[in-house]
Amino acid sequence: MVASLLGGALPSRLNLTHTRLQMTVSFVAGLMLGVALLHMIPHAAHYTSLDLTARWAVGGLLVMFFLIRAFHFHEHEMGMGHGEGEGTAPPLSRGHPHLHSLGWVGVAVGLSIHSAVDGVALASSTLAEKGSLPGVGTFLAVFLHKPLDALAITSLMAVTGWPARSRRIVNVGFALVCPLGAALFVAGARTGSTALLGGALAFAAGAFLCISLGDLLPEVQFHRHDRLKLSLALLFGVALAYGVTFLEHDMHG
Repeated sequence: MVASLLGGALPSRLNLTHTRLQMTVSFVAGLMLGVALLHMIPHAAHYTSLDLTARWAVGGLLVMFFLIRAFHFHEHEMGMGHGEGEGTAPPLSRGHPHLHSLGWVGVAVGLSIHSAVDGVALASSTLAEKGSLPGVGTFLAVFLHKPLDALAITSLMAVTGWPARSRRIVNVGFALVCPLGAALFVAGARTGSTALLGGALAFAAGAFLCISLGDLLPEVQFHRHDRLKLSLALLFGVALAYGVTFLEHDMHG
């Protein structure tokens, strides 16, 4: 919730530069990629069969893909310039000169569904993993990605003329979606089977893979001027996800 609230407040409090935003996007892409493949998929396979894990993961990937196609809610781009430019116009404004004042609603709906999946991912990872800090890898991926999502919503609202008070109200509502999704899954998991836990983990892993590979990672290829820095940020994200595995005990132990 804190991450969402801080991210949504950025347009009115901070001039986030183009380069810093893209570095953050690349790092989060690597982190989500690593968490999905190094944490969520192995734990899902422990609670259900490998075949079902693969099917749930494909389902999560496809659902997230069609959500992105339907709502166009992931566009992490600054509004001014490329290259080494430090443009500070809000994300989503570039290429959309005639945005309707309610265009942010579709973005908010798509990101809210995505945020609910994040809640399920966080809850299922915490329930499934063992060790001193269960679910910490998934938590980091959600925590660091959530400001970008909230920033997309409030920036688009700002571009289309919505007042600060309205942006704050929407931002608070969006911030509540992830913990609500986590709470609902925990409540359901108490009466469900371990197969449900494995399926939820695999489904969330597929969603993470879609966001990382299909949405965030292309930023590294598109921004040729900063390719080395963005690639290093990506690798650092994967390395962090791998490092977190040492915080876990052997789940078969």
